[in-house]
Formats: sequence, C-alpha cells, structure tokens
Amino acid sequence: MKLHSFRLRIAVLSTVLAGSALVAFGIVAWRLIYVAKVSRLDARLEQPTRRAARPRSPDWWQPFLTGLPGELGTDAATPIVLQVIGANGITIYQSNDWSADFRIPALPTPPSPSPIPLHSRQSPSDIELHSEPSNLYPDYPPVTIPVPEPRIGTQQTNNGSWRVSAVRSAHAQAVIAVSLEAIDQEMTVIRNIFLVAIGGTLLVVAGGAWGLAGSALRPIRKLTTEIQNVTITGLDRQVPVGEADVEFVELIQVYNQMLRRLERSFKQASRFSGDAAHELKTPLAILQGELERTMQHAEPGSELQQNLSNLLDEVSRLNGIVRKLLLLSLADAGQMRLYTVKVNLSDMLMVITEDIELLAPHLEVQTQIADELWVWGDRDLLMQVLQNLISNAIKYNLPQGWIQIQGNQQDGKVNVTVTNASNPIPLSERDRIFDRFYRGDPSRNRKVEGVGLGLSLSREIARAHNGDLMLNNTLERETAFTLTLPIQNEK
Repeated sequence: MKLHSFRLRIAVLSTVLAGSALVAFGIVAWRLIYVAKVSRLDARLEQPTRRAARPRSPDWWQPFLTGLPGELGTDAATPIVLQVIGANGITIYQSNDWSADFRIPALPTPPSPSPIPLHSRQSPSDIELHSEPSNLYPDYPPVTIPVPEPRIGTQQTNNGSWRVSAVRSAHAQAVIAVSLEAIDQEMTVIRNIFLVAIGGTLLVVAGGAWGLAGSALRPIRKLTTEIQNVTITGLDRQVPVGEADVEFVELIQVYNQMLRRLERSFKQASRFSGDAAHELKTPLAILQGELERTMQHAEPGSELQQNLSNLLDEVSRLNGIVRKLLLLSLADAGQMRLYTVKVNLSDMLMVITEDIELLAPHLEVQTQIADELWVWGDRDLLMQVLQNLISNAIKYNLPQGWIQIQGNQQDGKVNVTVTNASNPIPLSERDRIFDRFYRGDPSRNRKVEGVGLGLSLSREIARAHNGDLMLNNTLERETAFTLTLPIQNEK
C-alpha cells in the first residue's frame, strides 16, 4: 500500500502555489523593468535623432557623437553609431564602426521647408531656425525644417542587440543606433537577483507551510496518540475536547461515542464468555464424575465401557475448551491472575523434550538449550504455553520430520524458539494464525485435534508476562514460533 503524507502534500502544494505566483511576478516585473529602461532610452533618443536630421556644418558631427553618451544617460563604453545621409543620397556623416547589418525602416517623406519671418515663434521641438544663415546659407532666407517623430525599434546584428532610432527630414535621413548590451547586462543581474530571492523565499514558504501544516494537524496527532493508548483495559479513556478547534470538535466527539459503544460491546462479550465458561464448569464436572463412576461399573473391555471412554474423552476436551475460554475472558478483561515464582525454563524444556520422545518417537528432536534460563512467571501457565507449542509442532509435522528447540538469553530477554518441519503456511493465514477458533486450510482441520484456541491463549499468557509470542519468517517447509519473556528482578 502506497503511503501519502497529508502534511507533506499541504507543504508541497503551498510551495508550488507560492512558487508559481513568485515566478509569474518575477517574469512580469523583469519585463516591466526592461520595458521601462528601453522606454527611457527611447525618450532620450528622440531629440538627438531630430537634431541630426537638420543642416549642420561638417565639424559639428564629431562633438555631437562624443556627447551622445551623456545625453542618452549611457556608459561611455556603450557603443553608439551614427549615420546621416543627405536628401541627394550622399552620406553626410557615418561612424567608423557603422555596420551594414542595420536595416533602416521605411520612413515617410517629410513636407518641404517653408520660409518664415525671423520673429515668428515656433515650437522648438518641431523646428529649428538657422542660427547662422549668412555663413551656412547666404543666398537663402531663414526657413523652418520640420522633423517628424523618429521610428525606434530593436534590431539584432552580429554585434548583439541595438536600439535603432531613424528619422527623415527634407534635409537628410539620420539614424542613431545604441547597443543594448549594457541594459542586457543589467537585466541579467536583476534576473539573477530575482532567482536567488525567489529561491530563498520558496525555502521560507516551504518551511512555513510545513510548520503551519504540522500545527493544523496537531489535534489529529493528539487523537492518534489517544487511539494508540487505548487498550482492552482502557476503553473508558476519552479524548478531551478542551481547546480543540471547531473543525476537530465533531471528530473528537464521534470518536468518543464510538469508544463508549465499543466499551459496552466488549464488556458484554467478555462477560458472556466468562459467565458461559463458569456456568459450564459445574455441569461438565458432574458429567465427568458420572461417566467415570458408570465406567467403573461397566464390564471391562465391553462395548459400553469403550463408549463411555470415548464420551469421557470428549468431556475432557470440553473441559479444556472451557478452561481456555475462561482464561481468555480474564485476559481480555485484564484480570488474568499470575502466581509468579522464579522459573527455570531450561529444566521445563528438558522435561518437555523427554515427553516428545515418548509422544512422537518417529520425529527427530534437536535441542540447543542454554543453562539457567531463569524468569519470573506463573509456572503452570508458562508450562501450558510450552506444551501448546510442542503439541502444534507434533500435530502439524511432516512424516519422518523433525523438531528443533532453542533456548537462549539475549538483551535481557529469554527467547525460546520451537521449529518443526511442516507444509508452508500461506501468507493469507499468517496474519490470522493467532485468531481464536481459526484453524487454517483443510490440512489443518478437525482431523488434527484442537479447536484453534491454543496459540491465541499462549500469546495472551506471554503478554500477561510482559512478553510476546511471534510466528517467525522461516524457509519453506518450516514453521517456527518464538516465545520472548523478560528477565525480571525478584519483587
């Protein structure tokens, strides 16, 4: 079964959501910053481009080009190129590093200049009067030079990205190209800052989401802890509502109600099995006594005596079942009484080994039992556990099989392992082998003596001694049970 973490899912989803929002914000912000920088450059390019399209003296261009970085607000190392072509198609001025890769956009033909009086007031952004008409154009009166809006765009060349501003007047066509390398470098720095900031923010968001999810799930963990602490003897435990959030109050109340119903049902079932076992003890004892008395008066070897013997065996079997049911009911109620004494499991195992040789002489018995395996426990109940394990090892063994008994002390515990040759136990049965009255597949049926209470009772006895009984993982055609008991100091 694949496990999923709700807390992890909340943290991941929160981080993904926040990350998506931050990335989107970073992209938009980065784009807006880039557009703002380019727009500011465009605004500064407009006036120099217009001025370059007006009539100038030959020695005017170099100082103009040299002063462009300061006017455009760019670094002195930023490449800026200029080309001015007259109306007759002759190049008036061209920078040394001008590239033929620049594509001049189609520019509209401007209107022809018109004479105006010197005292006429025009917008300086659209026209400029000849400041020295006698030197530049002595034969012409002052005229206006209308210059339209420049066309500005970005072009890619072999030397990188450029912002190209072009305009055409009646006098000339002027093109100013500014490299965007500096802006691209600034945007790279900004991008790296965004990446670091977004990454750090996502780590903070992930940690915060993990903490918030844990805080939100604290009532669930509290409820889980309470459920784990519920035992057969603690079904009366209730989860206090206390200061729980309103979203979890109903869940806690439903759990408490379920626990109360479960407690009532369990007490009824436990009381029924205990009462039934008590009630059956007396009539079974009477029946056994009557059968024994009648069998004594029957003719030896007669059919009546044989029938009475069979009935007496069944009554003895019923007595064993009743006794086991009574012990299980006491264990369920947490009232199994232990008459603890110091018990030497090594001696008990040696006695049981001798019994195997008498009960199943056809089986090979192997023993690896350490000396002086002392525990504190109820001698009779522990003997019953060991006898149950040995009895199962004999019942479910293979023809000409074997039994191995191991006893050792490790990590403050005494371990007793009983292994026998057997048919493999299906995986579907391994989880149910300790269930009451469960006897497995047809190979483990009524042909083998027992009712399916031995292992269940043995585990309850082991747990009553603060130990356990487990089915081991073994090779095929083997079955092994391990009884673990703690070594306790004398009280």
